[in-house]
Amino acid sequence: MRIRQLRRSRHRFLALLGTAALALAGAVALPGTAQAANILTNPGFETGSISPWSCSGNLGSIVSSPVHGGSKALAGAVSSSDNAQCTQTVSVQPNTTYSLKGWVRGSYVYLGVDGGASTWTSSPSAYSQLSVSFTTGASQTSAKIYVHGWYAQGTYYADDISLDGPGGGGGSDTQAPTAPTGLTSTGKTSSSVSLSWAASSDNVGVTAYDIYSGSNQLLSVSGTSATVSGLSASTAYTFTVKARDAAGNTSGASNSVSVTTNAGGGGGTGFKQAAPYLYEGWGDPPNPTTVMNATGVKWFTMAFVLDSGGCTPSWDSSRPLTGGVDQTAINQIRSAGGDIVPSFGGWQGSKLGANCSSASALAGALQKVIDAYGLKAIDMDIENTDEFENEAVQAKILTALKTVKANNPGLRTIVTFGTSTTGPTYYGNRLIEQAQSLNANIDVFTIMPFDFGGGSDMYGNTVNAAEGLKTKLKSTFGWDDATAYSHIGISGMNGLSDQQENTTPAIWTSIRDWANTHHIARLAYWSVNRDRSCPGGGVVSNCSGISQSTWQFTSITAGFTG
Repeated sequence: MRIRQLRRSRHRFLALLGTAALALAGAVALPGTAQAANILTNPGFETGSISPWSCSGNLGSIVSSPVHGGSKALAGAVSSSDNAQCTQTVSVQPNTTYSLKGWVRGSYVYLGVDGGASTWTSSPSAYSQLSVSFTTGASQTSAKIYVHGWYAQGTYYADDISLDGPGGGGGSDTQAPTAPTGLTSTGKTSSSVSLSWAASSDNVGVTAYDIYSGSNQLLSVSGTSATVSGLSASTAYTFTVKARDAAGNTSGASNSVSVTTNAGGGGGTGFKQAAPYLYEGWGDPPNPTTVMNATGVKWFTMAFVLDSGGCTPSWDSSRPLTGGVDQTAINQIRSAGGDIVPSFGGWQGSKLGANCSSASALAGALQKVIDAYGLKAIDMDIENTDEFENEAVQAKILTALKTVKANNPGLRTIVTFGTSTTGPTYYGNRLIEQAQSLNANIDVFTIMPFDFGGGSDMYGNTVNAAEGLKTKLKSTFGWDDATAYSHIGISGMNGLSDQQENTTPAIWTSIRDWANTHHIARLAYWSVNRDRSCPGGGVVSNCSGISQSTWQFTSITAGFTG
């Protein structure tokens, strides 16, 4: 949540340079480079998708800044254990010279061909062009082009990569594979559909199959089966598959198959998304059982899990993960028949997303909290310049969420971030785009419609912001209205915000009713600690600054059913 002062007042490389890099081709006489159009597919990443490039550790993402040309570029979120290598395999002709060039930015970025020549640059602060030539072997028909950074050296960027020379097959390969046949569904859950199909044929060879829902490409695989995840329960989807060869030729679409996902768990057995924030580190925290008995609310979003050093999670960087006041409150909530969603991050403090060295390290920290409390959901509150306005950290967080979701079946993942009055900002849009590019399978995108200069019409601006989010989710994921709404969350602020916006109980009731009518996924607010009356009290930690009944906003929130 974005409440600046109110809410957050607490809180083997160098030796390898001469030996580790792949050597450039020796000084031998080479045939003249055959001139042809760039045979790489998506060389400038302008499609907004990684495909047909493939990046190790899911560490590649498409960014809008910094770019060399066009409007997109590749970012590789290097970690201490993964150099974020991104590759593309293309058809080539035997005994032929090719010229490989690319623009890169970052610390120690490499460009080359697998098993052959490469080149690198040390640490350009702006884009610098790398160039290398290689000659294929006497029987070679394919080449794997790569770009990567170096371990623990930070995110690198690459753009406008070109491979000049003739395509494979004795000439430029312009023949597309045959369309896949026999597409069928082999299984489904409330959030996924498994598909299989018969293999396509090609004059050179099929390298990938792209799975579509409508015009939206969902994922690419090398085999003849796939599982599409991140779907909504009780929702109809139509899928097709296209085959693609190394030269980028794409087949026609397969037969279509329509599948309706299973119904969700629902009721009291599923994830209850009405979960106002409760904070044990500030604002005269109330007894949660008292609040539950008075309002009927069952779930709380517990704030905030931060880094206590060395990528180690703790409450507010200072209170123990288990055995302290936070666990006491959680035990009380669960004893009363409720449960909790921990919130990681926030506006200030030492955050795990920013401080953990890699996506895998962050996933490990999240897993410690999941294991400590047997969680059903986690909320990543992504804010400020260190996380929200850092696209590499965004990618790190999304990759970590993808990892823990895969390792904890049934876990729901939520990302929470600020908004404008008309929908996501630039960085909100980037977060959503990266979630799609990384196939992060986020369950709920929650906006915070306050402290955004919303003026007096907090209902109208909240609805407009949610509708803007819906539009972005539809365009990014190819969802219909109902599916997009089912992935939306709203997290408001009761009473006065830092910018003196006033959300009254009547306005919050209208927002809740709109949320129920449109069947969104989550309703929360900051915070239960402030859900007490103090008309004229200003923006303080233990009351709303307006006239209201005690726990009135929590009672209203408890009426959210989705």
